[in-house]
Amino acid sequence: MRGTARRISGTALATVVLGAGLAACTDGEEERAVPCTDGTYAWSDVRRSEELTELADLIRLEKRTASYSVRLKPVGDTDVRPTVSGTPQGVRAADVIEALGKHLRVEEPLADPGERDVPKEGLWHVFEAATGDLKGAYYSWGYRKGVEADFVYACGSSESARGHVRTWEETGTGFLSCASDPSELNSGRRAAHESCPAGSEAAKAS
Repeated sequence: MRGTARRISGTALATVVLGAGLAACTDGEEERAVPCTDGTYAWSDVRRSEELTELADLIRLEKRTASYSVRLKPVGDTDVRPTVSGTPQGVRAADVIEALGKHLRVEEPLADPGERDVPKEGLWHVFEAATGDLKGAYYSWGYRKGVEADFVYACGSSESARGHVRTWEETGTGFLSCASDPSELNSGRRAAHESCPAGSEAAKAS
């Protein structure tokens, strides 16, 4: 039994760290700092990652059932939010993240300010599904596919700001049998190692 349910970070949750770099533009004869909202980005050191963010206790189904419900507990850092440092003057952090998304040509918007990857500590997701004829040991987990990048924001011919973005492309959940081959996701293999019995196929291959 294999299955991975996705929940794309489309709307958003997050607190944004505003950095010290400010954009400066020259306004004719009078040189003064003015917002530069139509500058260009140069992206570098783009890094992608995948992290285990939530994990359920081992699911043991003693008799055949057509549905299940399980709580996913946050693991590791909780309340992770997208951040942008070095935001240019007059440019929103959300605009910087949107520009990174366009650069990466992502199918769905990257998570922007206001989005949280998992509930606050003490609040759990409840993962439910009606998936068919289930019996045996299963594991379920949540994951985050993160992305980070450095940028230079140029106003005209001069470099006006340098900064860094940390956000994510996708969050999701998975549910697999401990008797099956391991997940293709790194987070799934770690979840199998943490949850499944030591002699199970998923655990041995994790």
